[in-house]
Amino acid sequence: MSRGRIAPTPTGYLHVGHARTFALAATRAKSGTLLYRTEDLDVVRCRPEFAEAAIEDLRWLGLKWSEGPDVGGPHGPYVQSQRLHWFREVWQFLQATGAIFPCDKSRKDVERSLTAPHAEDDAEPIFPPALRPPVGTGRDAREPGPTNWRFRVPDGETITFTDALQGPQAFVAGSDFGDFLVWRKDGFPAYELAVVADDHAMGITEVVRGADLLLSTARQLLLYRALGWTAPSWAHAPLIVDADGKRLAKRTAGLSIRELREKGKTPEEILTASLSQLLS
Repeated sequence: MSRGRIAPTPTGYLHVGHARTFALAATRAKSGTLLYRTEDLDVVRCRPEFAEAAIEDLRWLGLKWSEGPDVGGPHGPYVQSQRLHWFREVWQFLQATGAIFPCDKSRKDVERSLTAPHAEDDAEPIFPPALRPPVGTGRDAREPGPTNWRFRVPDGETITFTDALQGPQAFVAGSDFGDFLVWRKDGFPAYELAVVADDHAMGITEVVRGADLLLSTARQLLLYRALGWTAPSWAHAPLIVDADGKRLAKRTAGLSIRELREKGKTPEEILTASLSQLLS
């Protein structure tokens, strides 16, 4: 049976792009199980009131899930900040196999390197091989400690997958992306590790999310391989843009589900109307 998920990050009120993506996830999971997971590992920006609002707004839109922080289920807890022990187990496996390494290089160090171009459409600069420590560095560590850890990518390897909505995809490790963060020096797992660990533990068979995360899928496929796990299938929804083609996001004023509710919009209007109608 298929298992899908919706997994908002509560750093603000959900916007119409989230509504469309999560509605698509719910539709694609109709013949199986849909679960809800709160991804709240950004301890600086995530807030409980936004986590509560997300559940309330999505319920108001008519979305239904059978597992989640509000209904429980066999794969809980469904809040990532409550799953640190599991993430640490995954870190320990990757560390023991030499797939990751400790990294004390700052973003400025990476950007100063002449061999560190920025990946297209990706805010993270490509980590240059010249800054890698020798193979085996960190193999004797028992804890992540107050340092970042990165996944050592296979330079030159093309990572391919077929997306249900975007078609065939291909990204070259070391060119489109470099050694990526899996554990942060503040003691929390990075996005890539946490998502892969939880999607595996919760039995997710299809991941539906925005097309801005296509590159993340290539990184995550390397993690699935290193961990010996079967990867889910993928469906990356096109991003909602304005009349000028500019991407709309949480920071776009007036387009949060909460604000549209307060303006009297109905769930049907939010889910089915065009952007111009929503703004009128």
